[in-house]
Amino acid sequence: MPRGRVRRTMPLAGFTARAAGGRLVAGLRERAGNDGAIERFHERTAERYADLLGHSKGALMKAGQILSMVDASALGNGGFAPYQKALARLQTDAPPMPAAMMRVVLREELGSAMELFADIEEIPIAAASVGQVHRAVLRDGRRVAVKIQYPGVAQAIRDDLANTELLATFLRFMTAASGMVLDVREMAAEVAARISEEVDYRHEAAMITAFSDLYRGHPFIRIPEVITTASSERVLTMTYLDGLSWTEAQQADQDLKNGWAEAIFRFLNGNSRHSNLAQADPHPGNFRFNPDGTVGFLDFGCVQTFTERRRWLFWAVVRAGIEERYDDCLDLMTQLGMFSANSSISRDDVRRIVADMTREITQPQPVTYTTEFMAQSLRGFFGHDDFLPAAHVQVTPESVFLPRMGIAFTHIAAGLHATLPVRAITDDLDGIAGPTTELGRQHHAWLRGRGLPCGLDHHDQH
Repeated sequence: MPRGRVRRTMPLAGFTARAAGGRLVAGLRERAGNDGAIERFHERTAERYADLLGHSKGALMKAGQILSMVDASALGNGGFAPYQKALARLQTDAPPMPAAMMRVVLREELGSAMELFADIEEIPIAAASVGQVHRAVLRDGRRVAVKIQYPGVAQAIRDDLANTELLATFLRFMTAASGMVLDVREMAAEVAARISEEVDYRHEAAMITAFSDLYRGHPFIRIPEVITTASSERVLTMTYLDGLSWTEAQQADQDLKNGWAEAIFRFLNGNSRHSNLAQADPHPGNFRFNPDGTVGFLDFGCVQTFTERRRWLFWAVVRAGIEERYDDCLDLMTQLGMFSANSSISRDDVRRIVADMTREITQPQPVTYTTEFMAQSLRGFFGHDDFLPAAHVQVTPESVFLPRMGIAFTHIAAGLHATLPVRAITDDLDGIAGPTTELGRQHHAWLRGRGLPCGLDHHDQH
């Protein structure tokens, strides 16, 4: 992969310049009667762009993965559709490293611990932005997944981190194609900062262990366990989770898809209610869907941790928004740093921002996730009716990560065409009401068995 700031910037900058010229030529051809010239241009450009990002790895590829979850049809912009389709390949199908190089990395990292493996498959089952994953079997018979980091990716990411213009160039190109309006520099800085955490597999191993301990014995959430003796800074070995892929899951029976969607919703929204952790990078390639209704969660390289106070403040904002207590929302959001203490934001603007945050919960129930619903969520996040939330809300970890998790879940639920009683699920997660779904009853029984609170601690934290 290319290394160094110049070598990583030049291909992208050159491609972007050529693409701009090609877009102009395609437009002229279309006006001259060559129907479909612009559409064919976007399709070719999207494929080449995805290939470029796949070989670049690092922060560029991660940015592509994130944007692949932005539904093109929901945005109402056909120009972005080919890019979304091409970038979706980066979630699990990036260019892998050769088998010989994979074995070199394993020997360098594990040394004599290589003897723990009875067999390692040479063809990876997934290849993503930082590393690729291989099936293997330990000598004690356990089936495992081995995540192996690409040589040079750590330095490539450090180069990306030192060059915010690199990511900004990429994001300008993609947001222009999608029609999105956002501050690309702030987004570039956030993406670069989060992916830096994914380079150290010891950090991810610690996060997997934390989630595995938290969800031990859970009725429908499955977390792998780390094999510490076969792991290092660049190699991560964990127990293998079976299950259907995202593509296979979308063809399943609707009741089963509804159950999977509820399991994912409870996982994403329950972590920071039961602990100070949030899995901050959910995308379809990170899940395994099982016929018994359980869901396996695979990737914990990007996890957001909160202080107890900030955790409580965020969910207090959501609860106040559900109950339409907008003066409380303003006070709580100011304490979080989302508004400055001397902000002149109006109560109506606060209402609009919070209403977008709580759209799924406050609209008529149950909610069926469709392309149109996805469109409403995206308009709320990126701005609509000449109202841009980013112009009012200051960037905090909560205002960056948790909305992104919401967009990712909406993308997944729409892909499953799921129908969920979101308000009832949220109320039982908060301890406002008892569970009304079978998964909710199982979840609450598990909470009681673990001695965990059934909902947030709502005592006054001011």
